[in-house]
Amino acid sequence: MLRWALFFLLVAIIAAILGMPQVAAISGEISKIIFFVFIVLFLLILLFGATIFK
Repeated sequence: MLRWALFFLLVAIIAAILGMPQVAAISGEISKIIFFVFIVLFLLILLFGATIFK
């Protein structure tokens, strides 16, 4: 999942350099959403993993 976030971030940067602001904005938002979903899932697994295997 983190790879997808980095991929969309890279697409956003390249699109911004090439002068495509709509593509850059959409790719940046997708990257941000995927990253925050990754963080939430990571924290949930960290929290519940610690309680389950205690």
